[in-house]
Amino acid sequence: MRQATGHSLRGRLLGLMLAAIAVTSALQAAGAWRTALRNADALFDAQLQVVAQSLEHVGTAPGGGLSGFAVRIFGPGGVLLFEAGPMRLPQRPVIGFSDVVQDGVHLRVYTLQTADRTVQVAQDLDARRARARAMAWSSALPVIGLGLLLMAAVWFVIDRSLAPVERMRRQVAAREADDLSPLPEDGLPQEVRPLLHDLNLLFARVREAIDARQQFLNQAAHELRSPLAALRLQVQALRRRAQGSELATQAQVLEAGVARAAALVSQLLALAREEALPPAGDAVVPLEPACREVIGDLLPLAQSRRIDLGLQPSPPLHVRGDAPSLQVLLRNLLDNAIKYTPEGGRVDIGWEDRGERTTITVEDSGPGIAAADRERLLAAFERGAGTADAPGSGLGLAIASAVVRRHGGAMSLGESSRLGGLRVTVSLPSAP
Repeated sequence: MRQATGHSLRGRLLGLMLAAIAVTSALQAAGAWRTALRNADALFDAQLQVVAQSLEHVGTAPGGGLSGFAVRIFGPGGVLLFEAGPMRLPQRPVIGFSDVVQDGVHLRVYTLQTADRTVQVAQDLDARRARARAMAWSSALPVIGLGLLLMAAVWFVIDRSLAPVERMRRQVAAREADDLSPLPEDGLPQEVRPLLHDLNLLFARVREAIDARQQFLNQAAHELRSPLAALRLQVQALRRRAQGSELATQAQVLEAGVARAAALVSQLLALAREEALPPAGDAVVPLEPACREVIGDLLPLAQSRRIDLGLQPSPPLHVRGDAPSLQVLLRNLLDNAIKYTPEGGRVDIGWEDRGERTTITVEDSGPGIAAADRERLLAAFERGAGTADAPGSGLGLAIASAVVRRHGGAMSLGESSRLGGLRVTVSLPSAP
């Protein structure tokens, strides 16, 4: 099915109005041009008549004032009484107006015949037409200029009238994905306000749904963690009582499964909580204390797998955001690196100042991730090839990515040139 394409109301209004004004102005200018040409021809013909009539009773040497005209006067019997002007006139005059070509020059000739003389007056037709066109332009240009001014006025009025709608569009486009506050209705046209009102109602319903989901998550955290913790304690007690028997081995497997289920529930709740929370605030979080605390929590896991977990020498930098969420970010990145690094390997964390951004890097000596799989592994429950036996559920990087997005940062996966494994780079807003 072919998808319908939208159109711009502003573009359509401007296009139709400007096209109508342009066509109307062009027709008016063309009419003014033609009228001016006709009037100029009539005016020049009247000049020829006036000149001829003024020479009707003049002697053989008329005075000045004949610039641009060719004149010839014949007396009784065709005797040439007078001839002057820049052009030669035809030998056989035609009474009244006529257009002739004499010596390659186009002439407009008027011949007046009286009882005792014949008067011929002529103009260069090409020069006359050039003057007529100049007069026509002087009539058409004001119409064209008025049309351009009208088009500018229409453009300004439509642009100003639709400015509130454009302002609302920019406000919506600049919003964060989780900003569901109502949009202001001030200054909007009456035709747009119902749409904005319904949009604000939709925002309110979505906000209520998110709040309900957050409340459900808070309740689910208690309802799920408590039974799993109790079940784990009971399995541990069963394993101790059945120590030395086959039942103890089965209880140990059951305890590992319960522990994995508890970790999965905890990660799911952490991912849902990060995705539901609003953007992080501007609190100043020092990186070194937060990182040392997370390293201290994960050090037993690293030691149990003989992994060298270290903090690279880094300057004392601060970032903007939420301290608990940033600790969740660091914990998931380091925990993920420890789990997927072979025993006896190495995991390092460090950071550096990049002006308005601070870059945190976590590197390991594990197998790394193929370039084609890096983008995919940022989604939930996605795991790399050859990691089926490693503990985990594919949520660590997804949680870290959610935290980074909430802090207005960026996260990328690459190859560690120093350790040979995976290199995770996180860019966060710096704080003084």
